[in-house]
Amino acid sequence: MLACGALFALFANPVLAQTPIQIVAFGDSLTAGHGLLAKDSYPSKLQAALRAKGYNVTIVNAGVSGDTTAQGLARVDWSVPSGTQAVIVEFGANDMFRGVPPPVVKRNLDAIIQKLKARHIEVMLAGMYATRSLGKEYYTAFDAIYRDLAHKYGLVFMPFFLEGVVGVQNLNQPDGIHPTAAGIDLVVKKSLPAVEALIQRVRNRKSS
Repeated sequence: MLACGALFALFANPVLAQTPIQIVAFGDSLTAGHGLLAKDSYPSKLQAALRAKGYNVTIVNAGVSGDTTAQGLARVDWSVPSGTQAVIVEFGANDMFRGVPPPVVKRNLDAIIQKLKARHIEVMLAGMYATRSLGKEYYTAFDAIYRDLAHKYGLVFMPFFLEGVVGVQNLNQPDGIHPTAAGIDLVVKKSLPAVEALIQRVRNRKSS
């Protein structure tokens, strides 16, 4: 039986009273939290930020450092457990650094999305931009992958996962690639509107 204080908290905050939402953050080192304490990873900080706003969510960190879209596709079935209601898909940086052709990246992401959609899981796609040093033909095709897939499947979409972080010294670790804890704070802040829209889609589906 709930104590009086717990009951009051539930009635005072109807969002908390709702059934918990199970979200998986599925991606590479940017999701995994390379070089950071577990509490400073994107999934951990995002969960804390959402709970602070009253959302009853659990976010599983299914990030693996070094993963490409092909590796993500190979593990999506077992990395996203039964009962998952929404997935944040964040891949592509490692493909870009390896010069994987954009059509291959797009095909892999498309297949990941299809697998999740077939399980009736809501998807948020986190976009990535290619470094301009790879040339206009490559970065134009690469950047368009995420916008095109978001449009094709009507996904919740964050155009660039590292918006405002890239190139800012104190927001990046010494490798210049992975965010610091402060960088992750900004990623969380920038992504919150999209994640809240994702949560709303889950709520809408449950109430329909």
